[in-house]
Amino acid sequence: MGVNASGAESYVLCELAGTTYALRSDDIEQLEMVGQLTPVPNAPAFVDGVTSVRGRVIPAISLRARFGFERQPHDLRSRLVIVRAEGRAVGLIVDNAREFAAIPEATIHPPPDGLSELSSRYLRGMAQLGERLVLILDVAELLRVTEAPSPSLAAAALSAEILPSIV
Repeated sequence: MGVNASGAESYVLCELAGTTYALRSDDIEQLEMVGQLTPVPNAPAFVDGVTSVRGRVIPAISLRARFGFERQPHDLRSRLVIVRAEGRAVGLIVDNAREFAAIPEATIHPPPDGLSELSSRYLRGMAQLGERLVLILDVAELLRVTEAPSPSLAAAALSAEILPSIV
């Protein structure tokens, strides 16, 4: 585990739609530029496709789409954060990921009760870093699809069947 001598865990900070999110360094395999994405038929809407990273085919999830934010074209700052959870490697597409931070466990607070059940499920907690509020993501929950919101039961069933075979 990436815990330093002061008891703070190491995180990679990502920007997404003007908000700072944190991913545990231990959950991250590597950071890459967003390369060529190949669409996958009938994949959930938040799966942008698959990409080849150092000889491996990795599914790429748009965190903007996963969180219900408006999509934007990828640019030179966009990053593919390759995470590993439950034996699967998946790329998370974020607006920017260039900063590391040590966040003491004691400064991480649970998400407020007012958040929707789905939003708080993705969050492990929140922490204040200087003037910034940082939302700490739970990678394993992010990658669970069966509980993702869908406009219809048919779409939910489709999502539950497809992403596990891609991811």
